[in-house]
Amino acid sequence: MASGNFKHVLDGYKVLDFTQFVAGPTVTRFMASMGAEVIKVELAPAGDRARIAPYVRDNRSGYFVQHNRGKLSLCIDARAPEGAAILRDLVKQVDVVVENFAPGVIARMGFDYESVRKLNPKIIMCSVSTFGQTGPLANEPGFDFIGQAYAGVTGLIGEKDGPPVIPLMAIGDISTGVHGVGAIACALLHRERTGIGQYIDVSLLDTYFGYHDMGVEMYSASGGTVKIERSGRHYPGLAPVGVFKGKEGYFIIIAWLDHHWATLCELMGRPELAKDARFADNPSRLANRDTIVTILEGWLASMPSDAASLAAMRERRIPVAPILALEEVMQIPHLRERGTVLTINDRVLGEMQVPGFPLRFSEFPEQIDLPAPLLGEHNEMILNKHLNVSAAQISALTERGILVNKPY
Repeated sequence: MASGNFKHVLDGYKVLDFTQFVAGPTVTRFMASMGAEVIKVELAPAGDRARIAPYVRDNRSGYFVQHNRGKLSLCIDARAPEGAAILRDLVKQVDVVVENFAPGVIARMGFDYESVRKLNPKIIMCSVSTFGQTGPLANEPGFDFIGQAYAGVTGLIGEKDGPPVIPLMAIGDISTGVHGVGAIACALLHRERTGIGQYIDVSLLDTYFGYHDMGVEMYSASGGTVKIERSGRHYPGLAPVGVFKGKEGYFIIIAWLDHHWATLCELMGRPELAKDARFADNPSRLANRDTIVTILEGWLASMPSDAASLAAMRERRIPVAPILALEEVMQIPHLRERGTVLTINDRVLGEMQVPGFPLRFSEFPEQIDLPAPLLGEHNEMILNKHLNVSAAQISALTERGILVNKPY
């Protein structure tokens, strides 16, 4: 049940959303998941270009559905004077504006922060980009993997003597979007106390660089004598920590703490290894990691099955996880019970699974039903509700191509 008369924590807040693809839409998707009214501005005639990203059936993109659930679609020609005027009027009605165009684009459209704050002095505006709004790289074109490479993240992934590799998911885009949500929420809190709006600049590069948990400080504090380098299957500073081959598949095993290592040695039937000088502490184990890998993988190969290995390690509380294919992950009861793997029914694509909302609120335990919009589906509702535009005016704007709607 919702708390009081609110459907979620951001119920009542209104967002004007000039975003597309992933990073920016993540900001507004999270806000919609917390009850905000999100008006997604899709530039006529085609709308968000994510609408053509796979998987597509009957002109409907599952990619678009996943990243835009819960939003209201206003498909409008922002270059036409009438379209721009409508958007300016909507700025006056909302609490937050979010955009993720390349730096300078939103200003050319007439909706940079200085322009929107004149229309609405209390507005919170958030710009999401690859490199940020300032600095020598600001105007370079970019996507997730571009920011990842510049942040020194890609260079740490892969085998030491092989090429770097990329992860097959939008880690930077999603994470930067979540950073944006946190910043907006804090800015709204500040506005509640002071009445003052503000501008927020969030970038993939800044977000990615912040993920370096030890590499930056190790290199800097050591004067450059200690640095993390690409190390493939095994974590460079701790042992044993990494990917280990089992009888049938692979495991992540983390047993670098002395008590975990001692327990693992007992489990393998080799308790003496815990006191062996080669493995007595983490630095020693790190120096002899290849030997540890051989011993540990030999034990895993000797077990009846990977399931038996997993059960044995779990019973002794050794941090372990099987490395699973995505289709296996999507069937895990834990993830389905918590709504992490969420089943939805799209009007065009039918039943499908998407990642659920990852935050849990005690006062709002249920996830809100969030259908993804058809292109321009809410043109009339938005303009009538917020601007009192008549049905006849909306029809005329549609006939002239200033407003567009499609059944996908």
